[in-house]
Amino acid sequence: MSRKKKPFIEGVEIEAVAAEGNGLARVDGQVLFVQQAIPGDVVDVQVNKVRRGYMSGYVKRLVKASEKRVKPFCPHYGVCGGCAWQILPYRMQLDFKQQQVIDQLTRIGHLSLTEVSPILGSEKIEYYRNKLEYTFSNRRWVISADEAESLTDSERCGLGFHIGGHFDKVLDIQECHLQREPTNALRLFIRQYALENGLNFYDLRENRGFMRNLMVRTTSTGEVMLVVCFGNEAEGGAGSEAEKKRNGLLDAVVQHFPEITSLYYVVNPKGNDTYGDLECVLYHGTEAVYEQMEDLRFKIGPKSFYQTNSQQAYRLYSVVRDCVNAGVASLELDHKPVIYDLYTGTGTIALFLSRLASKVVGIEYVPEAIGDARINAKENGIENSLFFAGDMKDVLSADFIREHGQPDVVVLDPPRAGIHPDVADVLMKAAPERMVYVSCNPATQARDLAVFSTQYDIVRVQPVDMFPHTTHVENVVALNRRK
Repeated sequence: MSRKKKPFIEGVEIEAVAAEGNGLARVDGQVLFVQQAIPGDVVDVQVNKVRRGYMSGYVKRLVKASEKRVKPFCPHYGVCGGCAWQILPYRMQLDFKQQQVIDQLTRIGHLSLTEVSPILGSEKIEYYRNKLEYTFSNRRWVISADEAESLTDSERCGLGFHIGGHFDKVLDIQECHLQREPTNALRLFIRQYALENGLNFYDLRENRGFMRNLMVRTTSTGEVMLVVCFGNEAEGGAGSEAEKKRNGLLDAVVQHFPEITSLYYVVNPKGNDTYGDLECVLYHGTEAVYEQMEDLRFKIGPKSFYQTNSQQAYRLYSVVRDCVNAGVASLELDHKPVIYDLYTGTGTIALFLSRLASKVVGIEYVPEAIGDARINAKENGIENSLFFAGDMKDVLSADFIREHGQPDVVVLDPPRAGIHPDVADVLMKAAPERMVYVSCNPATQARDLAVFSTQYDIVRVQPVDMFPHTTHVENVVALNRRK
């Protein structure tokens, strides 16, 4: 039995922007979400999903462009899934993100907001990322089956980003506007070297191949880290053919890019791309690169987490510090506060706040991140910090708080899923005077704040844009315990 044909709808006018960044229209009383369309566009839409209450689709033809529409700066726009809001003026992007925060806090959390501070936009809207990861594939994305059949094996190879909805397809990137040079030059050089020297691009369906992934870090201090991830065909010890091929590539990279500060390689035979549990081998240069924030230096290794927009990370942490400062001032304490930094990562926020505290306690799930946090504390001469690794709901307990001190201030910066109910319960019982909740997902943040709202009042809401041209927004909320 053939599937029911999806409708093709002509002359649809886009009215607004939906929560996920798609254009929103209404057709015969039904909501229609349209990819890569903005308010004011008139488009013909091919519907590819029909659900009870809504449809979604993509632009088949742009009948009339919105007066607000701007020309995308990236040659890959429309195929690459990133930077989907390039066609929207940056000021409008910020307005929509601001409204997204308000809508989710009020509609999901049913929270009462007296004021939301204007969103802090990014000074850099291109080349703002300090980290990018690329994937090798022997089946790059092509527009049509006819085109694919006409390509040679080497022409089928690609190095770039995954295509949404196609785990085994990679868009071959020629130029990316997300990270400063030498990122593009590095990627293109390694791609060409691999093709010329017969280093197989990874087969994502069969999980085999020689060249698998690249990761490039750049810092505001001008340093560069490159991690080359090889696949199972690159396994081999001293004197093996695999080692000669690996070293040949790495030596060529060192020769052509003397500005590289730190060069690592990883051999990853696993079924997924993660290498947090694998050995990273330092091949050339220093073991780490460093990021500077005021007078603090943060050590970043091949497995370290650091906010991917360095400049906006500083603004974000400054907002957190302001919220903590304001809370401490209002408390009129006779001592420096005890601050807990939950989901501390590599301790960046904790160390940034350390001067305000008698003690700062950081907890994080990833042991390697806690290792980095302790190193960063030592290198910056910070002696009033303690860091613990483990699952938050298991580590943070009444006994833990009795041992390490009642928190006056708690900072939360959880992953997108938000906090576990057990963590919320412990915090409610600990009853810190002020909490500062940092979130990359205002929807789950709203859910968690609804729990806290029985005992806490929201005193500040500050959105921060970390990722221009995307729908993502960071949000900081400060809460005071109700007297």
